[in-house]
Amino acid sequence: MKSITAAAAALVLAGCATGRLSDTQRLALYQQHAGAPVSQIRYRDPIGWDRIDDQHVVLQMRPNESWLLRLSGPCLQWSNGSPFLGLSSFSGMTLSLFDKVIAPGSQLSCMIQEIRPLDVKALRAAEKALRGKAGAQASGT
Repeated sequence: MKSITAAAAALVLAGCATGRLSDTQRLALYQQHAGAPVSQIRYRDPIGWDRIDDQHVVLQMRPNESWLLRLSGPCLQWSNGSPFLGLSSFSGMTLSLFDKVIAPGSQLSCMIQEIRPLDVKALRAAEKALRGKAGAQASGT
């Protein structure tokens, strides 16, 4: 497990040195700060979302409550940069495995295969530390 964490940190640091993190580097950072998979979450109107790659999205429910979703297919590549994301929940009160994410402007939808809680505070601290290290490396200190 430590080798995976070290490898993820190395990937992220490499990305920070060049500016923006790649999808692979961002996914490694999010997975490093994600908890064990859960089968469902209470569904409220999300306040935001962030595409990690074509099969992963972070759904932000509240400022300190975010979830990493793994999807069944690359449906996010068809969103054309839309700021909106559609969610189809069978129950309406929860979001669970096999509910769907719908890319705006597309007929495609993908089933949710995994839901993992994110440690938002630890994630923010890790991102801040990585930016600090990248800044120090860029300035030669």
